[in-house]
Amino acid sequence: MPKEFAVRERVRLGMVGGGKGAFIGAVHRAAASLDGLYTLTAGALSSDPDRAKQSGDELGLDPARTYTSWQAMLDAEHKLPPNQRIEAVAIVTPNATHYEIARACIDAGFHVIIDKPMTTTVEQAIDLVQAVERAQLVCAVTYTYAGYPMVRHARELVRSGQLGPIRRVCVEYHQGWLATNLESTGQKQAAWRTDPALAGPGGAIGDIGTHAAHLLHYITGLNIESLCADLSATVPGRKLDDDAVAILRLTGGVRATLSASQICIGEENNLDIRVFAEHGSIRWNQESPNHLELRTIDAQRQTLTRGTPTLSTLAQNATRLPTGHPEGFIEALANIYKDAAQDIIQRRNPDNAIASPPTYPTARDGLLGVRFINAMLNSAKHTAWTKFES
Repeated sequence: MPKEFAVRERVRLGMVGGGKGAFIGAVHRAAASLDGLYTLTAGALSSDPDRAKQSGDELGLDPARTYTSWQAMLDAEHKLPPNQRIEAVAIVTPNATHYEIARACIDAGFHVIIDKPMTTTVEQAIDLVQAVERAQLVCAVTYTYAGYPMVRHARELVRSGQLGPIRRVCVEYHQGWLATNLESTGQKQAAWRTDPALAGPGGAIGDIGTHAAHLLHYITGLNIESLCADLSATVPGRKLDDDAVAILRLTGGVRATLSASQICIGEENNLDIRVFAEHGSIRWNQESPNHLELRTIDAQRQTLTRGTPTLSTLAQNATRLPTGHPEGFIEALANIYKDAAQDIIQRRNPDNAIASPPTYPTARDGLLGVRFINAMLNSAKHTAWTKFES
């Protein structure tokens, strides 16, 4: 997209949450600004009115468009002329608030960019999917790892059949930051993620397990058909799971294993996926995101590098810098924002044909994530294989 077109057509963005003291809000704003496709125009940045105003002042927002509640923002923005009001809303609040805010945004005619898990119940997720599709709006769910160029190249390698039929998949996401009762110290990120009233019914499975499940589906194109899970709240007094493992049966009888844990001391953000097929395998690790290991049945091993001209178009379009200049998490999230912005701009003219399927994770991907949490909980509760509805 030419620079002058991008500047002229910037998406007017509102944000709910992400004010002072919120780590993820700053990350989303940095990602949204990276390609010059958005202007942060309005915000309801905190549930605390004073903090909301202070956050808006620090970000240089127009005081008249710094709101003390998301309801006030939607009401006031909806009354503005179409060429002035916000077009999309980024929702970066605790999980339990996602549905109410997102549904109100959709009803007001605004596109939505929302953190995962999209909702806390399957019923809510189904309702959002139906509402978005009825209104023909964009709903991008920030499964950030789908934005990495080498993940997109892995997708092309696997889904194109170059490695042959898939036989087995292993995906794990291990962290160690919740190995102690951190939430009891008042640490904000730990406190809400371990509180069922704010995080919803899933702990580690909701926070990072959904990322692992989405990455598996995104790269392979296979759906989970059933699973057998074991969940544990390992730290004494913790109400939600902090350690989980599952055996998965995928489309066509393919077997997979999935592990998600936040009590693995020494682990930082170790998301790792291996796909084994008939003629070869791939491996990608989030802590070394600019490389993809490719192994073939004749014992050849290659380390593919982001930015090289032999990669797929999908990977090239997600790349900004030459090889040797590492790209990371912000750039990956920025790719989700970029893809969503291009779709929003395309939809400004109702006569434009809409590209299908979109390259960013949609509300249907969000629904799969909520179904995953639900199936994991049911399986662990009944210590039995649970059918997965896709």
